[in-house]
Amino acid sequence: MPFILANEVCDRFATTGFNANMITYLTQQLHMPLVQASNTLTNFSGTSSLTPLVGALIADSFAGRFWTITLGSVVYQLGMISLTASAVLPAFRPPPCTGPAACARASAWQLAVLYVSLLFTSIGSGGIRPCVVAFGADQFGIQRGRGPHAGRWNFFNLYFFSMGVAVLTALTAVVYVQDNVGWGWGLGIPTVAMCVSVVAFVMGYPLYIKMKPGGSPLTRLTQVVAAAFRKRNAIKPADPRLLYDDKEVDAAISTNGRLLHTHQLGFLDRAAIVTEGDVVDSGRPRPWRLSTVHRVEELKSIIRMIPIWAVGILVITASSHNHSFAIQQARTMDRHLAPRFQIPAATLSIFSTLAMLLSLAFYDSVLVPVARRFTRRPSGITYLQRIGIGMAVGLSANVAAALVEARRKGVAIDHGLVDQPKAVVPISVFWLVPQYAIHGLAEAFTSVGHMEFLYDQAPESMRSTAAALFWLAMSIGNYMGTFLVTVVHHCTSKGGGDWLQDNINRGKLDYYYWLMTALQVLNLLYYITCAMLYTYKPLETMAGGEDEESCGDGADLTAVKHGEA
Repeated sequence: MPFILANEVCDRFATTGFNANMITYLTQQLHMPLVQASNTLTNFSGTSSLTPLVGALIADSFAGRFWTITLGSVVYQLGMISLTASAVLPAFRPPPCTGPAACARASAWQLAVLYVSLLFTSIGSGGIRPCVVAFGADQFGIQRGRGPHAGRWNFFNLYFFSMGVAVLTALTAVVYVQDNVGWGWGLGIPTVAMCVSVVAFVMGYPLYIKMKPGGSPLTRLTQVVAAAFRKRNAIKPADPRLLYDDKEVDAAISTNGRLLHTHQLGFLDRAAIVTEGDVVDSGRPRPWRLSTVHRVEELKSIIRMIPIWAVGILVITASSHNHSFAIQQARTMDRHLAPRFQIPAATLSIFSTLAMLLSLAFYDSVLVPVARRFTRRPSGITYLQRIGIGMAVGLSANVAAALVEARRKGVAIDHGLVDQPKAVVPISVFWLVPQYAIHGLAEAFTSVGHMEFLYDQAPESMRSTAAALFWLAMSIGNYMGTFLVTVVHHCTSKGGGDWLQDNINRGKLDYYYWLMTALQVLNLLYYITCAMLYTYKPLETMAGGEDEESCGDGADLTAVKHGEA
């Protein structure tokens, strides 16, 4: 674990230091307009969250998690070296501004270097993000039944807590260097940290528990669909015990127990109906004609997860641009802690990270033990309850953001600074702290709960793929955020009342925050409906020589021999 966490801490430190203040680099060094710069970063974030799906499939199919993480880290390192070089060498940037209206924008080839560098880091993320969580959980022996519940919850909180510490360090030290020393050092430090992370991770190779890939999960899922469609007119037996089952066939993908039959999505059960020609002379099934109950239930588990997984998309959409916009707000506000010292605008994110760290510590040391006395669950509360609490709390972050922005604009109007976008509005930047802190508190519940849910409810042979779904939701959410900002900018600029202007003193950024609040309310109502209807996967395990059933975090953890969920 120290090697894995060292790798991930250094990686997250590098990633945060790389991205936290990038909006400033794009607007002040490459002279991009605000909307273009914000959309560039959101698209980059979306791509970085999309590539993990490919990385997860590679890891689960044939490469394994260790080698996928290693290769991804190396590719990410190349992207960081490229961008650092472009920050150091003047030829890769437009000349400095000589006046308010004399800022030359970056040329096409300078932007090409930027985009290629960001693309490399996005591809590298595809190998790192989906595998680190599952690989770390493997070291606790979770899939082997040692410490079946307590270890898992402690691991996920430990993982996010370690990441929070790395982010906190980057937001203070690296952002300060970028704003006060220079972008060469500001990007060079994260680049060196990433190099250290790769070395630390590879050094632990002899110590790791390395799970063997179970073959392409997409192929197995497709085989179930093909077999079910082929037998769409077959008569399904009334007794599910007559459906095809084979422990030997499923041994490599069910080391923690086989999935038991459920009555939902009954059409897929037809894939497990045995008909003539489905089995070869050796007794092995033809996989495109016949699937086991376990493989059918793998597909059912994924389908059941999708509505809950989709909730994360709008959560990300509602907050995808908030960080970039908040930095622009902070740059217009009084950031002085002392007459000669002012905090960098991007450093305000430390309040979100601090809130998350404190919330995770409180959750593990206080909330879980107290809740356990009442619920008798090892995890205290279910991960579905955890997600719901986080979503409800997260609503108030955009409410706070809207109210503070209205207050900031009011002060700008009162002091005649509406047409002076670079002037400092006499209002403390610490008015932005509540929205950051609330966001951090919500993330400690929503993000961790979402990852727990995906890991626990996914079939065990698809754990990397499940982690990739977490990042896929972020990817789609970021792309939807870009689309939404583009539509809002296009629609509101027609009437002369552009919400998202470069001069935010004349914009209506608070209206945008209220729009995001409305989306979050709708998303919360959708989530409550899905959570109430969700069915946990039933799992057959071995205990004391008998088959038993475990239904996951949300079900009663009592043993029912061959029972139904």
